[in-house]
Amino acid sequence: ARLGVYGGPFDLVVSGINPGANVGRAVYHSGTVGAAVTARNGGVSGIAISQAVTGFGAEGQGWDEALVGQQWDSAATVAQRVVEGWIADRPKEAVVINVNVPNCAVADMKGWRRTEIGHIVPVAMATADLEAKEGHEGAFYVRMNYGAQAQMPGDTDGGAVENGEVAITYVSRYTDVPSQGSTAVNDALTSLVGKASTLHS
Repeated sequence: ARLGVYGGPFDLVVSGINPGANVGRAVYHSGTVGAAVTARNGGVSGIAISQAVTGFGAEGQGWDEALVGQQWDSAATVAQRVVEGWIADRPKEAVVINVNVPNCAVADMKGWRRTEIGHIVPVAMATADLEAKEGHEGAFYVRMNYGAQAQMPGDTDGGAVENGEVAITYVSRYTDVPSQGSTAVNDALTSLVGKASTLHS
């Protein structure tokens, strides 16, 4: 689309509404957030909209039976307001805004919070088992057995959604960071191809 398949240039990409919050570690794997990140890579702002699914925890993704109770209108209303705010004061550089909405009526939401991406595992994964898929030789289901659910901090995206708040997170770009003390990777490459032309920690 950025290259003209739909005609002229455009200003904003809005992805979603995803059934299931995209918070914490799910941000790294989300196609909804990925669409917004891809837009920014092309110089266009992206807003990702996701809504929690009741009974699935902050990071759960829903299936058909669970989605019957989704209050899509609430997420759509929140998305509209976020987009209106973006239009009213457009940032000078392209941004990615990850919006996560609780599954309730707008009137029942407890407000909104500017959040950080959570890093703790929301639910302990105790074991995973393979279960043969009947009638499909060599095919299996992966059955996850979950442990206790963790309490996520209220200033994180997942914690805010669990508390009934809309979570707004501006997603940064991937950047290089210093290595964590070990030089083993540097040494291994040096032994293979010679000294690095530039080297930092």
